[in-house]
Amino acid sequence: MKALYNISYGIYILTAKGDKNNGCVINTLMQVTSNPCRISITVNKDNYTTKMIEKTGEFNVSILDTMTKFDLIQRFGFSSGKDVDKFDGFDGFAIAKNNIHYITSHTNSYLSAKVVSKTDVGTHITFVADVTEDVVLRETEPATYAYYLSSIKPKPITQTKRVYVCRICGYVYEGEELPSDFICPLCKHGAEFFHIQGDKKETQSETSKAGKKMYCPICGHTEDAENSNGICVLCGAKMIEV
Repeated sequence: MKALYNISYGIYILTAKGDKNNGCVINTLMQVTSNPCRISITVNKDNYTTKMIEKTGEFNVSILDTMTKFDLIQRFGFSSGKDVDKFDGFDGFAIAKNNIHYITSHTNSYLSAKVVSKTDVGTHITFVADVTEDVVLRETEPATYAYYLSSIKPKPITQTKRVYVCRICGYVYEGEELPSDFICPLCKHGAEFFHIQGDKKETQSETSKAGKKMYCPICGHTEDAENSNGICVLCGAKMIEV
């Protein structure tokens, strides 16, 4: 069902009132008719806000703009009103004429609505409601769900690691820094024989620091390149420059 991802959605905070004020994040608001002015919302059955709307028949929807911060989404979308008071310590709200909270923080407008019908659609309930109040708070761009994913939701933190390669045997070590006393587990050479993969400047620096050496891949004998004839004095094998 890849085509469904091309349907455009907004992002909203749905609020209701019961034994306390509560709200949740939704992206399923749409206008149904213009005369009468009706909208529909579809909300998960398990949401605490859903139970409140079923009981009172009223709700508000705050339309978030592109200045919305992730902590606002986190407050209303990442916990349940069954367990926490989402308005505790939060002052970015006001009270509409229907006595239900609406969000003023990063909201360009809000709608108040009264339910006229509800439909069980499986895991969710769709409420159709008459708009009883619509208020524009500021002229800012509304945030779409796609904008939320691209610009509001934090990106995963990726750990950047350096890759150190042993010039003798090709062993790879990944980490921020190669310990100065590191010994290659394969060929037993020290840290000075490693270079940073893809970093020519550091590779040249390390090579210069270590000095030109000749290495025997058979017996492991090393000697200064300037004093070597390329043949291992111990086993007679051909040596390589490192």
